[in-house]
Amino acid sequence: MTDVVPRPDADPQRRRTPVMADVARLAGVSHQTVSRVVNGQDNLRPATRERVEEAIRQLGYRPNTAARALVTRRSATIGVIGSKSGYWGPSTVHRTIQAAGREAGYFVSSVNLQSLTRSELVDAIDHLRDQGVEGIVLISATDEAVEVARAQEHLGTPVVVVEGDPDRTHWTVGVDQVAGAELGTQHLIDLGHTDIVHLAGPQEWTEARARLHGWRTAMYAAGLRPSEHVTGDWSAASGFEAGQRIAAREDVTAVFCANDQMALGLLRALSESGRTVPDGVRGVSVVGFDDIPEAPYLVPPLTTVRQDFQAVGRRAIEILRAALSGDPAPGRLINPELAVRASSAAPVERKH
Repeated sequence: MTDVVPRPDADPQRRRTPVMADVARLAGVSHQTVSRVVNGQDNLRPATRERVEEAIRQLGYRPNTAARALVTRRSATIGVIGSKSGYWGPSTVHRTIQAAGREAGYFVSSVNLQSLTRSELVDAIDHLRDQGVEGIVLISATDEAVEVARAQEHLGTPVVVVEGDPDRTHWTVGVDQVAGAELGTQHLIDLGHTDIVHLAGPQEWTEARARLHGWRTAMYAAGLRPSEHVTGDWSAASGFEAGQRIAAREDVTAVFCANDQMALGLLRALSESGRTVPDGVRGVSVVGFDDIPEAPYLVPPLTTVRQDFQAVGRRAIEILRAALSGDPAPGRLINPELAVRASSAAPVERKH
């Protein structure tokens, strides 16, 4: 009878998944020390932590998250609720939250909703809470979303609202929308414009109301009387429709748009109506909001208020971690910037 020589890869010792005891043996520390490193505890000497982390890398050890959840009563999972709108800002925030959450050691469970109705939001939060998530980031700043988040505060699962209302929600993060609107409007005022229309977003969104407020604040501060604003729904189509009405107003020399998508539609409507951007006797200067990747390539390149959506996503995770740990939260507001391009210029003096 011929002896069978086992292949090296058939060696059960070689194929066995490394466990915490293997890490402790290689690092020369106790099982409890490895556990403290894995669970992110701080009461360790830096040299000891480095030895354990090096052993984890060498062995390819991966913690048993289910077992750890039983011990720590923490799932190491967070939830993210977003929409299927496809707009640049929310999509970028969503991707950044997923990446920042993973870097912070969390598994990220995402729910993308077709519409942001109260019932769908409540169902999404209940679904994530049933999964045992430790906290939730809600990428929606409608009034209904804010109210749903408020209703969750007594249930023990923190909900961070992106671009929420700090006066109505305990945990929120976003760009300073009022300051951003003031930046865009003040730029037009500094160029010499006095007849500045605001193409606003839907007023059930906290962002849209904040930008409307910022436009009015800048106008009043300059001693100018703001005219009646025009409202769209964030889409380029609504910007085009509003732009047709704005183009018919010969007194208008500048438009501050609540987002770049509506500005895109506005540019098309102005062009078709024979209104040049920004120069000419019937010229109109246009300023947007967001700084989408396409903004520098529009005709003309769009002056706009830049939001750092990646910073918003990272800050959302920082605030959520603070909510979970009881530590002081970092600042909720991120400063906007103005990107000046060719769509804005001083108005041409008109003969009457």
